[in-house]
Amino acid sequence: MKVQDIVEALGLKVCSGSAGLNREIEGGYTSDLLSDVMGNADENQVWVTLQTHKNIMAIASLKELAAIVLVKGYEPEADAAKQSNVEGIPILSSTEEAFELSGKLFELLKA
Repeated sequence: MKVQDIVEALGLKVCSGSAGLNREIEGGYTSDLLSDVMGNADENQVWVTLQTHKNIMAIASLKELAAIVLVKGYEPEADAAKQSNVEGIPILSSTEEAFELSGKLFELLKA
């Protein structure tokens, strides 16, 4: 499944990094603690979080994540969006809470 597929299936907003919409997704990780994501997320996963600052891009790049999905209608801060565009790692946004979105993402990816 590609990032574009979850955008369409879940009605996500593409905030930045649209060049990476063809990235392949191999799983997901939900956490708001950067050190947790850094230590436990795997390459090509989608990261679900409410964090919006530039450091999310540092983690996404380091871990080679497929995309970041912000919950509760949050959007990335300007410097995070800029870095997302530079690196081609999409930052997406959902109006849903992390729990609901994670469940829907799990169902999509296990199919």
